[in-house]
Amino acid sequence: MAFVTHQGIRRLSSSAFRNAAIKHVAIIGGGLMGAGIAQVAATTGHSVVLVDTNEEILKKSTMGIEGSLKRVAKKKFADKQEAGAEFIATVMADVSTSTDAMSAAESTDLVLEAIVENLKIKQGLFGALDKVAPAHTIFASNTSSLPITDIASSTGRLDRFGGLHFFNPVPMMKLVEVIGTSATSQETFDSLLAFSKALGKTPVSCKDTPGFIVNRLLVPYMMEAIRLLERGHGSKEDIDIAMKLGAGYPMGPFELLDYVGLDTVKFIIDGWAEKDPDNPLMQPSEVLKKLVSEGKFGKKTGEGFYKYK
Repeated sequence: MAFVTHQGIRRLSSSAFRNAAIKHVAIIGGGLMGAGIAQVAATTGHSVVLVDTNEEILKKSTMGIEGSLKRVAKKKFADKQEAGAEFIATVMADVSTSTDAMSAAESTDLVLEAIVENLKIKQGLFGALDKVAPAHTIFASNTSSLPITDIASSTGRLDRFGGLHFFNPVPMMKLVEVIGTSATSQETFDSLLAFSKALGKTPVSCKDTPGFIVNRLLVPYMMEAIRLLERGHGSKEDIDIAMKLGAGYPMGPFELLDYVGLDTVKFIIDGWAEKDPDNPLMQPSEVLKKLVSEGKFGKKTGEGFYKYK
């Protein structure tokens, strides 16, 4: 029978490709996370197109990747300058840039989004990409706080949608949280796990719950540190010293808050509080609200709980 529906073609195509390794990656978002993921993917032999709406951002991203690779080459090829130069050239040859997300999605195995933490913007992006991406293409978000299910709802490929949560700085941090929704197929989840391992990362399997694993534990911990300060139960300096020397943490909670960004932490906790208002672990903080309203986001603005020069 010659007649096959479009939906049938899509299913057949998906089935044919679902076990294939991810070789080509389109990364949407040229910020620190997107550029970091692009560097790691290209370094491990993947073909990468890094997408952003702004050519200047892409130029800065490319320069940042090259600068990072030069530091790697300096250590890896300390006595072999030619080998180091060849390493950099080989990796950079696998990175291209584009301001056209639709075109980038037309011939890729994976679309990985690393843009602003705004649900509507992410849904709009994936909804548009879903119309042009091949049937076998897997979609993934690098979100740290938004439900993958909500983002995926804008597409018709719920079975081929998951989360890949990387950590900053991406080239240094070994962990990747691989998130599956109730609709994510096992084939898709396995492909995302395999891709993470191919990048040289250590993946952990996560359910689509608020904060996944790391942030679900980390954000309440940081918020409780702020509440200790608000109640006058300890100074920020003493709390940081206590957690570093008593728990062996590399940074205290207030140092970590400033590193992550107070605006980012506020965004996460506000979103969680809205969804689970009776959970005491997810209550907002007036101190955090005041600092963010004053533009004191931490290290990136020069001041947060501490001042930086």
